Amino acid sequence: MVITFNASVTRFKSFIILGFPGLSPQYYGPVTAVLTLVYLTIVIGNISILAIVVSERSLQKPTYLVFCHLALNDLTFGTVTLPKIISKYWFGDSLISFSGCFTQMFFIHYLGAVMSFMLSIMALDRFIAICFPLHHRVLITNSTISVLCGIAWLIPVSVLLVVLPKTIDLPFCRSNVITQCFCDHISITSQACGNDVQHVQVITLCLAMLSLLLPLAFILFSYVFVIVVIMKMSNNAGRKRAFSTCSSQIFITCLFYLPRCFVYVANTVGFSFSLDFRILLVLLYSLLPAAVNPFIYCFKTQDIKKTLLRKLKRTKIGIEIKIWTS
Repeated sequence: MVITFNASVTRFKSFIILGFPGLSPQYYGPVTAVLTLVYLTIVIGNISILAIVVSERSLQKPTYLVFCHLALNDLTFGTVTLPKIISKYWFGDSLISFSGCFTQMFFIHYLGAVMSFMLSIMALDRFIAICFPLHHRVLITNSTISVLCGIAWLIPVSVLLVVLPKTIDLPFCRSNVITQCFCDHISITSQACGNDVQHVQVITLCLAMLSLLLPLAFILFSYVFVIVVIMKMSNNAGRKRAFSTCSSQIFITCLFYLPRCFVYVANTVGFSFSLDFRILLVLLYSLLPAAVNPFIYCFKTQDIKKTLLRKLKRTKIGIEIKIWTS
């Protein structure tokens, strides 16, 4: 449905989420099952990480507080994006309101920027811990991390407050079909018209690159120094232990940045994908980290793994005692 302002410019009251345009209806069921499984994995995994760290006082340290902020970010991102596309394939509900689409767009780009800044905080923690170990306890405290994470949540708001009003004010005259699984800035502005569209797209691209590339530059800088310091260690056991403390962070960072870099580089060199494959790529690099990160926290971080195993052991003993007494 649209509201007409003149013969050529309209304001849509709703958008249609297209999802995978080439997907046959016979595969709607399996796709719904996969997306639902991914969403449940994101919800259960990230809530578990939050619950473990909050309930275990020994884990309330700077590194694990950052993990909590990352888990909250991943949980929110999955909740913002997946229910709508699941609803499309499960109930045939493709419509999303004009305000709903822009709200989804805001959170998608906001949470992506927050994630980028959070990863730089995580890199800062490891940089000081490995390169300046004597100063780590003084410089990196729970209070310091809380302040830095608060700043990471606040900075992207100012960026989005520049982008969002300019995008909302664009006239839409092409189509109300979003060729994506969720509303993002590119999909929305591709349906807009007028002389301001390119201007808005350029401003948004510059701000997006600023939010992604500045943290990435610091992350690369810090991890290069970390790896150099580790390789210079004479003690082989110490070198192995030092590398294990930052391996989970490196995994998480690679999951977030590498697929994005691949897509951007492919676009730059002119390598083209089919529309369905492009949508799948975006879906993978957006949601895979949110689903996989909790497993990385558990299996690549010794303290969390030990705490989880201890809790599982207590639960098992409690169940066995209950069964035996009954």
